[in-house]
Amino acid sequence: DGVTSTESMRNGLVNNEVHNEDGRGGDVSQFPYVEFTGRDSVTCPTCQGTGRIPRGQENQLVALIPYSDQRLRPRRTKLYVMASVFVCLLLSGLAVFFLFPRSIDAKYIGVKSAYVICSKAYSIKKKHMVYLNITNTLNITNNNYYSVEVENITAQVQLSKTVIGKARLNNITNIGPLDMKQIDYTVPTIIAEEMSYMYDFCTLISIKVHNIVLMMQVTVTTTYFGHSEQISQERYQYVDCGRNTTYQLGQSEYLNVLQPQHKNRKRCHWRRNPY
Repeated sequence: DGVTSTESMRNGLVNNEVHNEDGRGGDVSQFPYVEFTGRDSVTCPTCQGTGRIPRGQENQLVALIPYSDQRLRPRRTKLYVMASVFVCLLLSGLAVFFLFPRSIDAKYIGVKSAYVICSKAYSIKKKHMVYLNITNTLNITNNNYYSVEVENITAQVQLSKTVIGKARLNNITNIGPLDMKQIDYTVPTIIAEEMSYMYDFCTLISIKVHNIVLMMQVTVTTTYFGHSEQISQERYQYVDCGRNTTYQLGQSEYLNVLQPQHKNRKRCHWRRNPY
């Protein structure tokens, strides 16, 4: 009987404790969440001290994520930044390389042919004249990675510091990137007036080759991206003023020696000057 009474007392105490704990839990759950902030803490900005995030905003609001959280510090950020900088530098370098203006070379090759007409005056007041239609050859090289336009070619011919012929060609051609084109142009010249004495030399039968030294001047104007550039060249050439001649170029240090092809050589065409 004594043992039975002791166990009954223990069970009663345990039941009382359980009831007391349940009562305390129920009482605590009825109190709202209160955040106690001190000097070293601040109120959560998203939950506003309630400890809860409003329903429907679970994917928009974040409550109390530490600054040391790795999710706030992506590991590849530096890699992405460095890759972006590298790509920008590469594109800038390629743009500068391909768009940087390079030189345009114009090389005067020489006289290709000369067509001669001798005009004899039958009046004392007039003088004899020699007409020369000189066809020249010019190589133009584009060293750029974009096309350029040959806007015009201006040429003149001098004999003993006297200009005897001029010519100008406009809107000639376009030259592609890293390309070269050969252009032929003709300069009509007249040997007359104070130099009419050359008529006797050019028509002298005892001389087979009537070579005279002419200064060929040429200026090439090219345009690209709205920018104009001029290239000028001067060259002394031997030209036969007594026959129609097609020339074959030779090489010389100071003067291009033109070797005439005899199969295309004809005597000076005669034309009567009626004046």
